[in-house]
Amino acid sequence: MHIRLTSTAACIVAATAFSDGARGRRKAEQTRPGAESGTKPCFGPEGGSFSMPAPAGVVAVRAGRLFDSASGQMLTNQVLVLQGERLSEVGPAAQVKIPSDAQVIDLSQATVLPGLLDAHTHMFNNPKAGMSREVSTLIAIHNLQADLRAGFTTARDMSSHGNGYADVEMRNAINEGRLDGPRFKVSGRGIVWGPAIAANVPVNPLASMRITSAEEGRAAVREHAERGVDWIKLFPGGALFLHADRRRQTM
Repeated sequence: MHIRLTSTAACIVAATAFSDGARGRRKAEQTRPGAESGTKPCFGPEGGSFSMPAPAGVVAVRAGRLFDSASGQMLTNQVLVLQGERLSEVGPAAQVKIPSDAQVIDLSQATVLPGLLDAHTHMFNNPKAGMSREVSTLIAIHNLQADLRAGFTTARDMSSHGNGYADVEMRNAINEGRLDGPRFKVSGRGIVWGPAIAANVPVNPLASMRITSAEEGRAAVREHAERGVDWIKLFPGGALFLHADRRRQTM
């Protein structure tokens, strides 16, 4: 099944029967004239097609167990009613009336809980020597969808690990309906405070941005904002780490 709800409270997954995906909101520019009868595909401005979203309707979920995160209690024999993309009613099955036109999802043998939020992820790994950006992106998409299938309906990515603003593109693809994924908030390249790089050392345009002054910091934030990031990721300590022998190294 594919369930995607915009309200955090309404994002539900079953612990023993996770949804196998979630469709992003569609932003198609047009539909093909004269398409065959049945469900019409959507077409994006750059090409490619994907399924049109179903009209918003009423969905009722029968939950054998429902975790109430506000009270910390596990409730039993509950019903959730979803109106379009909003959770309109939750309560004991004996008290909640299921509308006659509702699609009923029976999770009476499962545990239902609010969609989880992963607040610090790196879907992109640091590219290995010789790894193409295409391979790196495919791995990132795999990581993103593994998070979704584990019940995380929202994820915040904290820099793209040497892949430029590819996280922004991946977020946009989810929002356009080209990828199944959680609500994705991204930080782009990240901004590192540290010593100036020697003039003879080439600058990697995909790596974190190195700054040495307040002026460079402002310029870096402006670039990130122009590229459409959701968060600014700062490494104010210069991204220092220690080797096993206690030697210091700057990333």
